[in-house]
Amino acid sequence: MARVRYGARTDAEIATARTARSKLPDIWSTGVVAVWESDPDAVAAVLPPPLKPAERPLVRAAISKVDLPGYPLGAGSVAVSAVHDGREGWYPLVMPMTHERALIGGREVFGEPKKLGEVTVERDGPVVRAALVRHGIAFVEIRGAIGEQLPLPEPAEKLDFYFKFLPAVDGEGFDADPVLIHCIRHEKVRKLERISGDVVLRESMYDPVADLPVRRLIDLTIGEKTSDQQGRAVERVSAEALLPYIHQRYDDPQQIHDGPPQGSVR
Repeated sequence: MARVRYGARTDAEIATARTARSKLPDIWSTGVVAVWESDPDAVAAVLPPPLKPAERPLVRAAISKVDLPGYPLGAGSVAVSAVHDGREGWYPLVMPMTHERALIGGREVFGEPKKLGEVTVERDGPVVRAALVRHGIAFVEIRGAIGEQLPLPEPAEKLDFYFKFLPAVDGEGFDADPVLIHCIRHEKVRKLERISGDVVLRESMYDPVADLPVRRLIDLTIGEKTSDQQGRAVERVSAEALLPYIHQRYDDPQQIHDGPPQGSVR
């Protein structure tokens, strides 16, 4: 009988996949990163418990193109500063990806709030433009001129916070208590330049980052970076406390709260 492709993979096939994953080379990306000080009440309002506001109400937008052989990827994120258990990090609100492969792995394994979108990083001489676009709206756009080259930072460890959950089949909460994930990234930088420019936030009902205004631009750079990441489930969190925030991850909140329609196609 011919191989039934939906059948179980063999132990050898699973082992080969794991080995290939563990031997991935450094993957470099070219990206624009903006960090700004925003309204402290707005930043606090988007943080689900047990996350708490950091000392400074910072927002970070990262817009990158990733050099995957034969598989160029656009990747972006908008995150706010946060603290959990005494550790400072970033809580991403939205992470547009240009390909489903990057979206699925991040959402299902780490709980990352990834969505399909358009991600643009364009450089023409000293002029750079980077944007995150969904539903035809460039809800984040960074424009400017590249200035001096900056000293390379030492390799650094960075922390992101995610919530991993599975909406309940009947539309009432979750199938199990959500999990708070600590995701550690080890980042190396091989090129870094300053940008003189600005950050434009446009109104979008799907990605309302315009609610986190640019009060003071702290840092604006373009660089070439590589990183790896390791996630760890640190604690179960209150389903009741998290539920009001999960609309952040979906374009249509009714997809989660209404449950399956009667007579839906299986």
